[in-house]
Amino acid sequence: MDSQLKQRLIGAAVLIALAIIFVPMFLSGSPPKPETVTENLAIPPAPSEREFQTRVVPAQGGNATSPAPLTTLPAGETDKVATVDAGRRERVEVPYEAQPGGKPAAATTPAKPEPAKPEPLPAKPASAQTAPPAATPGGRFAVHLGVFANAANAEGLVATAKKHGLAAYTESAEADGKPATRVRLGPYADRATAEAARLKLSQVDAKLKGSVVDVGAAPAAQPKADAPATALPANRAGGWAVQLGAFKSQEEANKLMQRAKGAGFASFVDTVGQGAEKLWRVRVGPEADRANTEKVRDAVKAKLSVTGMIVTLP
Repeated sequence: MDSQLKQRLIGAAVLIALAIIFVPMFLSGSPPKPETVTENLAIPPAPSEREFQTRVVPAQGGNATSPAPLTTLPAGETDKVATVDAGRRERVEVPYEAQPGGKPAAATTPAKPEPAKPEPLPAKPASAQTAPPAATPGGRFAVHLGVFANAANAEGLVATAKKHGLAAYTESAEADGKPATRVRLGPYADRATAEAARLKLSQVDAKLKGSVVDVGAAPAAQPKADAPATALPANRAGGWAVQLGAFKSQEEANKLMQRAKGAGFASFVDTVGQGAEKLWRVRVGPEADRANTEKVRDAVKAKLSVTGMIVTLP
């Protein structure tokens, strides 16, 4: 590139730079100067004379009266106050109501009404005493109250239940591998009756909660009383035994049988019922006559703390 072209390019760059710097300065110009305008406000002159009007409003109502306008004061008497004769008003007094004798009536205070007496509440009718639910021999449901290691406590609970008209009985059981006594109410034909018996006992003692259980026993499986002497006629083959309990579990029945054998009693297990109603009965015996069976029952109760029932065989 020759030297002339270089000079031309440099000159063009300088001109462009100068244009960028000075052209905005010429275009912007100086800012406009603010102008101040002064205006004179004309204040009206004060009034030379002022007129006042006085109106009288009567206390007992009526239209307001307009008195005659004030007269202009004479010249030179500007320090005097103009007066207007509004007329005299008669004084009115309201007398008290006169009583005989000329004495004013005393103000009377209205008597306070006597407070109304509350009506007595109607007497609540005495709640009818409901009879305790009746037990049904061979019923399917019972109320389980607990298992006691001490037979005396179990018998005491049974006595409490019977005192209030509830059928109660005991069964042999085990607690922690040791002989115990189970206490129940019933049996009852349906669950509703068993629940009513449970609520009845809880009203007697709130600590006795209880629970309804399905025992599923037949009359022959859980006798509630000893078989009478006439239950086995003299001309009929058979014998007597002491039933210690009836169980839905064969294992529980075998445990009680082994306890009885360990105490020196001849015992066995038989079954009754079918399917879900099948029970295993633990019995001690057999004995040829009923008198010996009663002695065996007493011995079992003394050694095993189990109250058995005398039944007939087979």
